[in-house]
Amino acid sequence: MDFSLTEEQQLIVDTTRRFVREELVPHESEVERTGEVRGDLLAELRTKAMGAGLYAANMPVEVGGAGLDGVAWVLYEKELGHTSYALQYGCVARPSNILLACEGEQRERYLLPAVRGERTECLAMTEPEAGSDLRGMKTCATAHGGDFVIDGTKHFISHADHADFVILFAASGEEEGAHGRKKLITAFLVDMGTPGFEVRRGYRNVSHRGYTNSILEFTGCRVPRAAVLGELHRGFEVANTWLGATRLQVAANCLGRAERALALATQWAAQRRQFGQQIGKFQGVAFKLADMAVELRAAELLTLEAAWKLERNSATDMDMAIAKLKASEMLAMVADEALQIHGGMGLMTELPLERIWRDARIERIWDGTSEVQRHIISRALLRPLGG
Repeated sequence: MDFSLTEEQQLIVDTTRRFVREELVPHESEVERTGEVRGDLLAELRTKAMGAGLYAANMPVEVGGAGLDGVAWVLYEKELGHTSYALQYGCVARPSNILLACEGEQRERYLLPAVRGERTECLAMTEPEAGSDLRGMKTCATAHGGDFVIDGTKHFISHADHADFVILFAASGEEEGAHGRKKLITAFLVDMGTPGFEVRRGYRNVSHRGYTNSILEFTGCRVPRAAVLGELHRGFEVANTWLGATRLQVAANCLGRAERALALATQWAAQRRQFGQQIGKFQGVAFKLADMAVELRAAELLTLEAAWKLERNSATDMDMAIAKLKASEMLAMVADEALQIHGGMGLMTELPLERIWRDARIERIWDGTSEVQRHIISRALLRPLGG
């Protein structure tokens, strides 16, 4: 098995790493202190990201993206994961791959402007009573003449307050299933400012300061048939086709932050002296570093394997789930141990460790909780045996 990078892949890593260190990291303290990325700074950094060829790098060349292969994309996401999520995601946007389901006029109105950085989307699935159980969603889209009328509430919707339109999932009907009636789901493209659609301030979050969440309220919101993304009642197919790889994005981001935490802990262990010697010479500290390195390496290999399979169209839901589960839980362990090695200093805002530690917590929840990932993995193991 060849683990070497191609010349192009190495260039992507080097370019992204340099941009993150030189353009994004210097603004981390401000974002943590203020809880936002200033509008003028956001515009400036987006322009620089576009100039560096890093904007919308996840999208195919035929729509104006960089067309990165699976491994290159994960390596790119890993480097972006080194810094604040508000900075790396807000300033180096990666439009949702689900927009590739756009057809006809939708491409000109939503997909292509998103790739060019002219419009920004947000994705609305989660509801107050429907998180992992998407079929439990209560937001509904009712056919009315040639239009649909949408009613319901979404919450935990990332960066909706800065978006130009929303990719909305709503219940659009029911069908008889093996275990009774189940809801049919449809995806819609809805512009901000559409009558009956309101964006409200969301909740204060200990993770990812500056990366906001909002509550979306739909009350008699009328949208045309042309707003349907993909096919009517086939929202799950649209989501499953395009959104599976987002779990790899989470995994890769976790790798970047864990690598930073391990580097900080290693440096501290080599420099900090107690009882007349470097603390790294104490077995209690040295073995922590060793365990952190092993867990990080394992998570990285699992993530890269899934990325390699993704490029060859052989990746399964199980591959994505394994990568996301391992990387997110590895980050929690590495961040906690790195902070422990630093002692009290690890909790001080002068170092990025307390932020990495706080930010790590949400990774085991969004894009499918650790429990959901374990369910996917166990089902894949048991289903061939009739379990």
